[in-house]
Amino acid sequence: MTTAVATSAPLTAEDRCDRCGAQAYLRVALQAGGELMFCAHHAREHEDKLKEVAVTVVDETHKLHGTPAPDAER
Repeated sequence: MTTAVATSAPLTAEDRCDRCGAQAYLRVALQAGGELMFCAHHAREHEDKLKEVAVTVVDETHKLHGTPAPDAER
């Protein structure tokens, strides 16, 4: 498995975890075709299995630790 910097469209708040529906921060391309998206929690929970079946992983969990953008109306 390789972890990739987002080369496709970045994940947005509209992208949802296929396990629980929370915001997705990882996109996993599968060897068998298709892709799955996971929140950080479920990506960590299923990390070992994902390593076995993933071709690439786009990991945007760094967004969880970023500083929010300043409010433009203040």
